[in-house]
Amino acid sequence: MSRPSPAVALVTCSEVPHLDDEGQHLLVALRGRGVDARPVVWDDAAVDWAALDLAVVRSTWDYAPRREEFLAWARRASSSSVLLNPLPLLEWSTDKHYLAELEAVGLPVVPSAFVEVGDGESHPYLDVEHVVKPAVSAGSRDTLRLGAHEPDRSRAHVGAVHAGGRSVLVQPYLAAVDEVGETALVFLDGTLSHAMRKAALLPAGGELVEGLFAEEEMTPREPSAAEVEVGLAVMAEVTRRAREAGVAAPLYARVDLLPDDDGAPRVLELELVEPSLFLDHAPGSAERLAEAVLHRLPH
Repeated sequence: MSRPSPAVALVTCSEVPHLDDEGQHLLVALRGRGVDARPVVWDDAAVDWAALDLAVVRSTWDYAPRREEFLAWARRASSSSVLLNPLPLLEWSTDKHYLAELEAVGLPVVPSAFVEVGDGESHPYLDVEHVVKPAVSAGSRDTLRLGAHEPDRSRAHVGAVHAGGRSVLVQPYLAAVDEVGETALVFLDGTLSHAMRKAALLPAGGELVEGLFAEEEMTPREPSAAEVEVGLAVMAEVTRRAREAGVAAPLYARVDLLPDDDGAPRVLELELVEPSLFLDHAPGSAERLAEAVLHRLPH
């Protein structure tokens, strides 16, 4: 008798139940390798996670306002199936306080100040152009770029985020991004696969994003040696943390970098939960990720 095909869920949200374009590329690549791959909505109560060999978190873009519910689901799913990325990495990286931990081990991070609920509405960057966002956020939602001439609006936005019981992250706006753009390094199974340039997302004086995420303008990019060095250093730290937690290193990761005033790369975000990996922009990347998934299947 032939062995049944391994069952792999590509975990998504109800807004994109059939996956986005890049998710479809991965779906085709997996099915072409004999895998019973299917999109599954994370909060669908009818799903039997124990019937799956592997659950790969992909487009769960609605997790930010429901973080505790999302992590509770991840705990249940990981108790009966193999969850990737592993639960400890999801718990750690869904709150941007991790940036302070990366900085504490010597990694170059965009300067970051956290304003906790109850600490008031002021912060160290009121006198420069800056960005205010929730510490738990995704897709640039609830995020504003504010000028030094807008201290009242800045404080008001901090207060609005606090009113929802959420901590706030404030960072100075690194103006070089307007010309150079942001560099997104995509790692698949620990290896740098490809990189993309993201044009600046936040307009000066702009309003809050409507919907799940801000639309991104993407083009392929050849990263600099300095950017690759920072990305590899971040991945080494993530791998160390995974080993310390007793779980596998991440199946995928995205390290987003911005140039500082001297042109040196700094970490803006480390995406381990539901990042766009731009598989539909980088030929062969969906196939590389599919192979990595096969290697993670339980034996």
